Amino acid sequence: MRAFAELLDRLSLTASRNAKLVLLRDYLRVTPDPDRGWALAALTGDLTFDAAKPAMIRKAVAARVDPVLFGWSYDYVGDLAETVALIWPGDPDHRANREPQLGELVDALQAAGRGEVQGLLEGWLNALEPKGRWALLKLMTGGLRVGLSARLARTAAAMMRPAAVSEPPDPEGGETTTPLARVDVADIEEIWHALAPPYADLFAWLEGRAGRPSGDAPGRFRPVMLAVALDEAVDFERLDPADYVAEWKWDGIRVQAVREGGVEKLYSRTGDEISGAFPDVMAGLSFEGAVDGELVVWRDGGVAPFGDLQQRLNRKTVDARMTAAFPAAIVAYDLLAEGGEDLRALPLGERRARLEGLVARAGAGRLHLSPLLDHSGWDELARLRADPPVGAAAEGLMLKRRDSPYVAGRPKGPWFKWKRDPHVIDAVLMYAQRGHGKRSSFYSDYTFGVWTEAGALTPVGKAYFGFTDEELKQLDKFVRDHTVERFGPVRSVRAEREFGLVLEIAFEGLNRSTRHKSGVAMRFPRVSRIRWDKPAREANTLDDVMDLLDAIEGGGGRIAQPVAG
Repeated sequence: MRAFAELLDRLSLTASRNAKLVLLRDYLRVTPDPDRGWALAALTGDLTFDAAKPAMIRKAVAARVDPVLFGWSYDYVGDLAETVALIWPGDPDHRANREPQLGELVDALQAAGRGEVQGLLEGWLNALEPKGRWALLKLMTGGLRVGLSARLARTAAAMMRPAAVSEPPDPEGGETTTPLARVDVADIEEIWHALAPPYADLFAWLEGRAGRPSGDAPGRFRPVMLAVALDEAVDFERLDPADYVAEWKWDGIRVQAVREGGVEKLYSRTGDEISGAFPDVMAGLSFEGAVDGELVVWRDGGVAPFGDLQQRLNRKTVDARMTAAFPAAIVAYDLLAEGGEDLRALPLGERRARLEGLVARAGAGRLHLSPLLDHSGWDELARLRADPPVGAAAEGLMLKRRDSPYVAGRPKGPWFKWKRDPHVIDAVLMYAQRGHGKRSSFYSDYTFGVWTEAGALTPVGKAYFGFTDEELKQLDKFVRDHTVERFGPVRSVRAEREFGLVLEIAFEGLNRSTRHKSGVAMRFPRVSRIRWDKPAREANTLDDVMDLLDAIEGGGGRIAQPVAG
């Protein structure tokens, strides 16, 4: 456990991507099975404990620490796991026990019932040092937050293969070494969903002790191909638009629908299975193969706004009323496999032709073809991007080379996304909350509002990115200097018509919402600029925001001019 705790600690304090890769690669090389496999599963999000809940942690610490002291400490530190790890009194008798290994902890948690986890947790917290306690609590709650994505973790695993492997002595005597072929992260992602933690067969292959594990299980997830953002200043000059087909960038979520050998599954872009939340979609599909597309709500012959789809996301199950009110469907734009044949190496033009045939045969209300857009060049594409007739259901354009194979990851050149310019408003900072991980000592999560007719502020969103590290320090100082009330980890900031901090907020879309006091919900809000120069009284009003919402909903897709000054 000590090595795993040290790994998490160093990853959380390391900013460099390459340095993180080296740290994890070296850990995987020297750590024995099964500990390294469980560590990799935790870092990729494939290790969860249903019986372990944050409430158990709070209950355990409440029995040992004064609640007021713990509240003050939590408010100062800003992270539950770190606070408990530091304030836990420990037990000298338990410290004499052998520190548990990561594999032992995982085995015990997976075998324990809900009533047994509390005792296990308290015993381990007594036996571990603060850094080990912190790692244990992060592991149990699933909130590692060490700045390492699942793909980056798999990249580190691919790097652990040594340059050569020793073969057994030949009959003539002497030992030989045979170089091993380099493993690409795409090779691991191709078989990832046929593997199970702690990945003993994966490590055996990477170390040259066994062959490559098979990834040919029916219904498996295929690693997705991603697009890079179009750089207008550079790409207009070097790319020929005639080489690319164009289609809408649908405002839904990326999915992969697979039906093979009697196995039917719906995956998110990260490979999480979401079939249970969309049984209506799976029941309406009849093809044999794997389709790449966008999950949307389909109503009145077209794609509904993203807010409708949000009503069905993050649900484990769905009832008949919900499926009737928000009928989900897939807008298909690529075909990865058909009838047992892998099509990913074919050029896009050939895959598209086969997709059109499949949708014509299998489309029955749940599968629709993403249309290709006629264009004469960059000017026509720019016009389509700025004024899509599909309204709020498209967030821009996708450009794809006609000859591109389907390649996992985000290669530069074959696919581009050209999103519409974001909407922008000026809002006033109202509340601030401490962040997590590296930001736990900063007030980095900001709630902002706009003016109502009565002259009061009403919250319209929350943002926690878009600013630089230096700007974060400036914002944190402003919050501390102008706090008027405290609510646990949240501070209320002075915000009046004659005094307040104006933030320019960029966002991708607006939806009506009965859950929010303002009546609206923003999609992907972020701080695009700190308006130190602008008086708070000149920030936008709720009427401005509602006018923008009306323009989005009824303007035929026209993007209203930003209402910020």
